[in-house]
Amino acid sequence: MFALKPGILLTETEYGMALLDQKSAEYWTLNPTAALVLRALLDGHGAERAAELLTARYEDVDPDTAAEDVRRVLDGLRSAGLVSL
Repeated sequence: MFALKPGILLTETEYGMALLDQKSAEYWTLNPTAALVLRALLDGHGAERAAELLTARYEDVDPDTAAEDVRRVLDGLRSAGLVSL
């Protein structure tokens, strides 16, 4: 199951989301696209559904681009150590 690691706080902002690691005091900001992907994953949807939500929200985004965007968001969250899978 996809989840934020313990100690990672999330807040939605008017420009996307902000994540804070309470232990290290580091924070990250997500643009609206990345925020949509993260919200979908946290709501229990898989990467494929997150890509579908992107194409529904942004009509000019094709399915291949949306899938690549989801992959990049996931890779970024993993490399920052923000999620557990």
